[in-house]
Amino acid sequence: MSNIHSNVSEDQLHAYVDLQIAGEGCVVVEGYLREHPDVAQRVAAYQQQRALLRDALAPLAAEPVPPRLRLGQIIGERLRPRQLPWRRLAAMIVLGIGLGGVSGWYLRPLLQPDRAASGIDALEQEAIATHHVYSADRRHPIEVSAAEQGHLKLWLSNRLNRTVAPPDLAGFGYKLLGGRLLATDQGKPAALFMYEGPESGRLSVMMRPMAVNLNAAMADMAEGTLNGCSWIDDGLGYAVVAAVPQKKVDQIAMQIMAERNPPR
Repeated sequence: MSNIHSNVSEDQLHAYVDLQIAGEGCVVVEGYLREHPDVAQRVAAYQQQRALLRDALAPLAAEPVPPRLRLGQIIGERLRPRQLPWRRLAAMIVLGIGLGGVSGWYLRPLLQPDRAASGIDALEQEAIATHHVYSADRRHPIEVSAAEQGHLKLWLSNRLNRTVAPPDLAGFGYKLLGGRLLATDQGKPAALFMYEGPESGRLSVMMRPMAVNLNAAMADMAEGTLNGCSWIDDGLGYAVVAAVPQKKVDQIAMQIMAERNPPR
């Protein structure tokens, strides 16, 4: 701020309003204000604003300090060990490798992401992308039609090295169109079964081999108008995708799971 007098600056005026100067400094400012009524009027307005703000905030100032703002709590939080997020840990391992590799190797167990969560993420991305591509194809959404269901089941089971079969979704109004072989991002085979429901709405069921003995609970997913549900059962991933309400997708997923694991 620019000086308005050789001995009194704008900063001094604000300090005077905030009661931050005393003694000789206060005498100098008050003398200046007597000689400059226009500045004195402005300073008086500042003082009035300060008084109004103080009155308005007085109830808050009377309240006890929240625990999270107490010095002891803040110090305790700063000293408490924190679990580093995945990306920061990943940066640490890269740095460790760059500095010699040994320290990075010993950090390796800390950097293993949850296998089930990673598997579900991959399954959901592939299922959504696959549905977008093949459900939109009105003439060739499948390779083998439902008329050859026996061959379809045997073919895909042999390729996946797992017994897979198209679920019966007639109870939900969906008719099997057929199925096809897919390639995963890891170059492994997966199966897709395509269904057609009311008003020609398409529903897809993807089955993808995962890590041996891997399991994950049902998880919902959504993208635009599409809703889906995915899970992993004993190393086989399942994903149901359709442009229908989430509740209906979950019901269909439950039916497929019940077919896979019938009550004993």
